[in-house]
Amino acid sequence: MNPETHERARRLIDARHVEGISAQEREWLEAHLADCPACEAKARQTERTLQVLRSNSFAVAPTVVSATQALVCQRAMELRENQMRMRTLWVSCGLSWVLGTATAPLLWEAMAWLGRHFELSPAIWITGFAMCWIAPATLVGGLVAWRQSRAANSQAWQR
Repeated sequence: MNPETHERARRLIDARHVEGISAQEREWLEAHLADCPACEAKARQTERTLQVLRSNSFAVAPTVVSATQALVCQRAMELRENQMRMRTLWVSCGLSWVLGTATAPLLWEAMAWLGRHFELSPAIWITGFAMCWIAPATLVGGLVAWRQSRAANSQAWQR
């Protein structure tokens, strides 16, 4: 059998115990394990390892449990806040795109008028149009990148 088949079987053996696999994947895996002694041995080894891990128990101090729960809750709140920020960013990007598209003809006419009024070559006023049109997005992108790098640096200092 080819290496990709063995790799798929090994991934499915692990996934079956962690996140679960679909019925179709389970059928494929069972058929493969029946035909492949190496993957069957890997599956048995994984089962034995999990049985040993499940049979071990240990006591954890209540303070460790509560501290872990607090950290998990804090991280969940951070993820929710980040999700809201990203949603807001996507909405603002969409709104910016719509407004940019709607105002592009007005900006084009304004730059053409300036080009005629000051007798500028078309290359100059067209370049001015392009720079004026992309400047807001460039500034906002730079601001977002700057804020994210500051947030990453502050988190690195907290650790």
